[in-house]
This record gives sequence, C-alpha cells and structure tokens, in this order.
Amino acid sequence: MPQQEIKRFDKEFCLNLLRRMTLSEKIGQMVQADLRWKEDIKKLLRDGRIGSLLTVRDPHAINEYQHIAVEESRLGIPLLVGNDIIHGYRTIFPIPLALASSWDMQLIEEVARASIAEAVACGTTWNFAPMVDISRDPRWGRIAESGGEDPYLNSQMSRAWTHGFQSYQDPSGRCVAACVKHYAAYGGAESGKDYNSVDMSERRLREEYLPPYHAAVEAGVKTVMTSFNDLNGVPATANVFLLKQILRTEWGFEGVVISDFDAIGELIQHGFARDHKEAALRSILAGVDIDMMGNAYFYHLANLVREGKVTEALVDESVLRILQLKADLGLFDHPFIDESAIQSSLMSPSTISFAEKAAAQSIVLLKNTDQLLPLSITAQKIALIGPFAEERESLLGCWSFNGQVEEVETLAEALQRNLPAGAGLVVETGCSIAGQDLDLDATKSAAENADIILLALGEDRTMSGEAHSRAHLNLPGRQDDLVKAMVATGKPVIGILFSGRPLAIPELANAVRALLLAWHGGTRAAQAVCGVLFGQTNPGGKLTASFPRSEGQIPVYYAHKRTGRPIDSTGVIQFNEAHRSSYLDESNAPLFCFGYGLSYTQFTYSDLQLSSPKIDQKGSLTISATIENSGKFAGEEVVQLYVRDMVGVVTRPVKELKGFQKVKLQPGEKRQVAFELSAADLAFLDVELHHIIEPGEYQAWIGPNSSEGLTATFELV
Repeated sequence: MPQQEIKRFDKEFCLNLLRRMTLSEKIGQMVQADLRWKEDIKKLLRDGRIGSLLTVRDPHAINEYQHIAVEESRLGIPLLVGNDIIHGYRTIFPIPLALASSWDMQLIEEVARASIAEAVACGTTWNFAPMVDISRDPRWGRIAESGGEDPYLNSQMSRAWTHGFQSYQDPSGRCVAACVKHYAAYGGAESGKDYNSVDMSERRLREEYLPPYHAAVEAGVKTVMTSFNDLNGVPATANVFLLKQILRTEWGFEGVVISDFDAIGELIQHGFARDHKEAALRSILAGVDIDMMGNAYFYHLANLVREGKVTEALVDESVLRILQLKADLGLFDHPFIDESAIQSSLMSPSTISFAEKAAAQSIVLLKNTDQLLPLSITAQKIALIGPFAEERESLLGCWSFNGQVEEVETLAEALQRNLPAGAGLVVETGCSIAGQDLDLDATKSAAENADIILLALGEDRTMSGEAHSRAHLNLPGRQDDLVKAMVATGKPVIGILFSGRPLAIPELANAVRALLLAWHGGTRAAQAVCGVLFGQTNPGGKLTASFPRSEGQIPVYYAHKRTGRPIDSTGVIQFNEAHRSSYLDESNAPLFCFGYGLSYTQFTYSDLQLSSPKIDQKGSLTISATIENSGKFAGEEVVQLYVRDMVGVVTRPVKELKGFQKVKLQPGEKRQVAFELSAADLAFLDVELHHIIEPGEYQAWIGPNSSEGLTATFELV
C-alpha cells in the first residue's frame, strides 16, 4: 500500500484507539463469527463485540455489515472479512497440489495475485491461505491443498503464495492479509484421517514439517492459523511450545494468530479442557489472538480477566496486533467495496486465459508408450469414454465455492471445439464416478468404431479436501471394470486422470498406452487437457507427491532413511535368509516417484561437474550438468539437485532436494544448468537439536527426478 495512504494509521494511532476501548470492545476484536451464529450479528456489531466475519461472500452483505461496524458502533472499527481463497475465487485455478507440479514459483505467485484480485473486489480482506502442510499420506484429503511431500519445495511455494496474496492492492489501496496454515504438522495426521493426532520427534518437526511455515513468516505473512491436531499430546491451538517459543520467540513473528474453525472449543473434545472457559484460558495464555467460531472468548474471556486469570495487558497485546493489521490493510481509510466495479473484476479474458495456462503447466505425463501422444487433430476417430467425459463440477476441485459450474467446459465440449468440423468423436460415460452402474454395450460399440480411446477417469471433487480422507485409493466405483473392458478391445487407450491426490493405480498404469494426470484443473481444465493431447502444449509437470503402488506402502516418500538393512543391500543372513527392509508382497518403490514426469521430447543429462571437490564451512561450490533436448519438440525440463550426507552424527535421508531450475530448450539445444550449493545448505540438527554443518563426504545428483540422475561426491572440510 502506498505510504501516504496509511501513514496516519501507524502504531500510535492504534494505541490511542486501544486506550479508548472497553474490555468488552477489546474482546470483540478477538471474536470471529459467521452468519450462522445464533447471536444477533448486527446488534453485536453495533456493540463492538465482533471484530471479523468469515465465509461471507455476498459483496452487498459485506458492505451492509461493514457500514454497521464503521457507522453505527461507538468506535467505528472496520471489520476483517475472511474467506478460504485456496486456488481461485470466481476463476478457479488448479488445486495447489496440481500447481505444485508446475515447479514454477512465478506461476504460483501470479495465480495467488489473480485469485486475490477477484476476492478483494468482492470484499475479502483476509485469505485463509496458503496451506503449506507437508503431506506424505495421500489418504489425507487435504493433500489436495498442499505442495506435497518435500520441505524445500514447499518452502519455496510458501514464499510464492505469500508474496502473491499480499503484494496485490486494488485501485483504492485495499489489500489482503494471507494466513499461513495449519500451524503445525497437520499433514502428519495418523492414518491419513483428518483432524487426527500427530506424534513425531522434535527433530522431524523442525527439519521436515516447520520449514514451510517459517518460510512464510520470513516472507512477511501477516497472520498464522493454528491447526486442529494435537502435537505430541498438546493441541496446537493451546500449544505454548509452538505458538510462543517457536513462532514468537525463535521466529520473531509479530502478526495475528487465529484458531481454526472452533478449534478452541474442540479442546474439550481433545480432553485438554473441561469446558469452554478453560479452553479460552488455555488458548489465550498460549498466544491465540482470535477465536474463530469457538464461542470461548466471546462468552468467557471477560470473566477470566475479571477473575485475574488473564491480565488485561495480555488482551491488549492481541487487540493491538489486530488493530494494526486492519490499519495495514487500509481498512480505516477504505472499508467499503465499490460494488459497481465487481463485475468487471471477475472472469476477465486475461484471467481465464491465465487459468488455462496454469492448468496446462500442472498436467503431468506419466506414461507415453511408443510416443502415442501427441495426437493428430485430423487423422483419427476418437472415442471419449468415462465418467469425466461430460463432467463439469468436479473439474473445479475442492475449495472452489465461488466457481460457477456453468462456466466450466466439459472435456467432450472442449474436444468437439478443438476438432475440425465433421471429425469422428463419439462420447460415452460408461459409468458414474462412484456408483455401481456400468454400460459396457454402449462403450464397446463406441470403441469398435474408433481409432483411439480416451478414457476420462478419476475421483469426484468431494473425495478430497477437508474431512474427505479415503482408506482405498483405487479408482472409485466401476471405473476399473471400464478400463479392463476398453483395454480388451485392443484399441490404443489413453488414460486421462482427474484427481485431488495421488492414487494407487498400478493396474491402470500398466494397462493403458499413455496416461495424463490432469488433477482437478479448475475452470479451464478441459481446454488445457485438449492442448496437451493435441501437442499445442508439451507437458512439463513433475510430481511433488509420490504415487503409491498400494495403500500398504503409505507413507512412501523419497527422502526416507536408509535403515541398517537397506533394500539396496545384500541383506544380513539371519535364520538362513537374507533380511532387508522390504515387503514380502510389494516393492518398496512408489509407482511414480517424487519429481517424476515425462515430456513429448527427450532430455539428455551429461557432463556433471563440481567447481571443487571440497567445500569449507563458510564456502560454497557450483554443481552443474549439461541438459540437451535430444528429441523433436521444444519442451521444458525441471532439473533437480539432490544431496546426501553419507555419514552423520544422526542418520540422514537418502536424498534431499536442494535446488531446481525449469529450463526451456528447443530441439537440439544444449544448456549448462548450474546450482550454487553453500555449506549452510547442508546444515541439520545434531543430537541436541543444535544447527550444525558437519564435515564429511556428501553425494550429489542432478537429474530429472528423485530416482535418476548423474552423481558425484564432494567433501565438506
């Protein structure tokens, strides 16, 4: 926001306002409610007893409530209006897990900015995103909102989302606060069940799960949301270790901390508080500034102050942070929405075009036997078969409340529009997404008259997202039977998979000739798929979450420990048998590994070089390789750098991502891709959890994914 627009709303302005507030008005700033609350919202706004609203999306209603807060309350303090703008407001972009597959931080930042521009125009001033939880269990529905399994990549995404959301301001100077969530370790829930307990060592917490939240704090995120889970026995919403020691003291976070929806009230269900009054006490003492729909602060915080269990000075600290946030967002100057400008702010041609670009860059080519793809637009008769052939709503994915189904094109419609007039296209759904219906007669008839079969498969949008965990990760309903029937025709089959998570689909992957992972790609998902099918876009996406072969492998992720009897060793002879860390009935390897993704062209890696065989503890070295496009198409390759500490004072992962670059090469073009690796990049926690840089031997890889690459060793001295 331009300095001249906020200069009179500095800290002294907020302090003066705070001094004029009654205890009831102060606590009101710490209360967030939605319109379903049993209390009279308008009266409470007039009384200064609510400071923010959530899940209000009607711009006219937002203005109405804001006018009451500003013009009819004693102090005229404007409201914060919070919403979950996860991957688009009216124009829906691919789900975050799909966007992560682009490995393009500039793209993600621009998606964030485009999404929030529409949201701000409609009245949102507080966005409950980004969600940066490390997710290594695809049964967990909220993996759809994450960046996947890796701390380094998630940290880069966390910065990009935060910058994108908070760098936007509308013509009046209004901007938005991002809210990094869910702090902390929500993605480590046992059994992949949402809201479940998390139990992990402090080492794992600090090295693997906390870095993306820290990255958001470093990027200037204005607010933090606590998570639903308990962590090592203490719910995150009343966790002094997380909220005070790490967030406030170690990281120096000065912004607002808000609970998740009713998370303070849920301390009772956790068995951590006897009632709402005790829940309020535990949360305020732990450092939670705003109670989102928990009812605890509203009903009990004033009494806790009067009883001397909570000091008013502690309340003042929270309220001052909230007032400063409102001042920073320009709400005291520009509290109202310009309703006349809303329509021109939504679904602009440039935003729609950008949504298509984002969807195309998120698509991952998982298989392409004999270069079956890309297809010729004119040379083949196509049978489009499967429950996603004419599906609209599920293309939007979870968390797409303002997306309009009628604005989504089906894959059948997009194909028909891309094919020339009179081209052979026949469409049959064959079965529903999750039901037990199956029409093989119609689908076989369609297949017999086609040169090629496109199988549009996947999971419904309601199968991922919050409270939508799955124990079984195969294709739902009768879709596997449909796959078998289509493959049995002998025609070439191309699978197009729409999902909100990695699925366990070894039979599908083995059966089809080619397989595109389209995710839930948003408003322009269908056209993006067509662009890839017909070669207008060369797919360059790479997975950021491993695909398991079966649920029994979970969690399966690349940065695991080696163990004392690793799978790649000869094993230890015990009871006349070689014993290794492996399954009797399944491979250790994922179906598709982290970083994996194919292209219509081929990339060749060669000439790995180190600038020095040694690096000192204050120095760095350059690791480079030559990447050549040895195929026939221009394409983009995500070149990845991995490192392993060969011997440590504590055991280290077999590989850790330390860098990546996305390079675009024409056929025959070569480029040297170099990474600067500092000794500080190799730091980790020792036995006492102190950061150390450990001398010794390290191995480095530059490659196309976490399982392949050129390798060399160097020494840290």
